[in-house]
Formats: sequence, C-alpha cells, structure tokens
Amino acid sequence: MASCEFKDSESVFITPKPVRLIKRILGIASDKNSLVLDSFAGSGTTGHAVKQLNKEDGGTRRFILVEMDENICRNVTAERLKSVFNGYKKPNGERVDGLGDGFRYCELGEPLFAADGSIKKEVGFSDLARHVFFTETGEPLPLEVTGKSPLIGVSRETAVYLLYNGILGDRAPGGGNVLTSEVLRILPPNKGLRVVYGTACRLSPNRLKREGIVFRQIPYEIRVS
Repeated sequence: MASCEFKDSESVFITPKPVRLIKRILGIASDKNSLVLDSFAGSGTTGHAVKQLNKEDGGTRRFILVEMDENICRNVTAERLKSVFNGYKKPNGERVDGLGDGFRYCELGEPLFAADGSIKKEVGFSDLARHVFFTETGEPLPLEVTGKSPLIGVSRETAVYLLYNGILGDRAPGGGNVLTSEVLRILPPNKGLRVVYGTACRLSPNRLKREGIVFRQIPYEIRVS
C-alpha cells in the first residue's frame, strides 16, 4: 500500500465512534479470542479498540474492517491503524507509543461468480485458484499461482489441485479438466490428502479412496463464500 498523509478522523467524520464505547461493547459481547467484523469501518475505531482491549486484558482478538470508499480506506482507516500500531506524535509534539502488531490491507477483486452461481467466462486460472485454496483451507495462497501446474498449494499436508481452463493442455477429455486415470498419473504427488477440483471425475469412489483423493466438481462444489 502506498504511503499516504494521515488525516485526523475528526476532520473526515462528524461523529466518529469513540474508542472507549467500542471497547466497552467488545468487553461485553466478545471473548478474548473473538474475530470482530466491522462492515462500515470508517475511521478504523473498531480496529483501534480491539488492539487496546487486547493490551488491557491479554486477549488475542482479531478484526476485519470493511470500507467501500477507497479514498477513506487508504487515507484514513489504514493510516490510523498504522499510527495505532507504530506510534505517533500529537500536535503538541508528545509521543504516543504504538500498540505493536500489524494488519493486512486487501482489495476486493472482480466477482468470480454470476448470479446463477456459474463461474464467469472471463475468470482466469489464477483468480479461481486463489478462491478455491482459501475456501478449502482457510488460508491465502502462499505464493503467486503461475498457471503452469494443477497443484495450486499445500496446507497442513493437504494438497489442493485445480483442473480448469485446460491447465494440462489438450489432454482429452475436456482438455485435462476431467479427472481420469491418465490425468491422475501426471498430477504432482503428495504424501497426504489430495483435494482435486475438476469439471468431472471418471474414477470410481473406491479408487478415489484408495488414492487418498477427495474430488470436488466445478462449479457446483466450489463454495461461493
């Protein structure tokens, strides 16, 4: 994220949420290890309150802040959180120590799915791979997907494969999008469980069990959220 000049939230929002009030609410409504979602992040008060409350009671709460206005998100929300974590100087020159830790700034991409649940035609292998890996494992892809291998990532000894957009070239049927014995032979190996996403499967349930494979059909078994 590009560095931006921090703007005081008071100058942007007429009625910013008080940190003390949000801490009080979180103290009543959350556990020490809760995940807190604020879908109208604004000036970032919720993130500030979560971090302060953690410091006070030894909690490990995490937060997700959502802000649809990109200018506010970059120039206000994110900049305030950086100041909270890293420390800052008041207008009078007094230094305020940071609360430590950090955060990840993410931007939403284009929707992958149409209204009927089908995958949009313009969706590329890399975009779908990131979505599939996250919904399957709960983790972001550790590396950028090159689109040169159906193995998109491994998490806790479970390998995730995506047969999509002819990733295996022109090997029939379906350009390699169907899990067959031939396709199985050329999939990169994994010692643990293998989860394979594809348009169809030609292997029997017994064969899948013997090979340690869970097959998920595209698009029906791709979780939308």
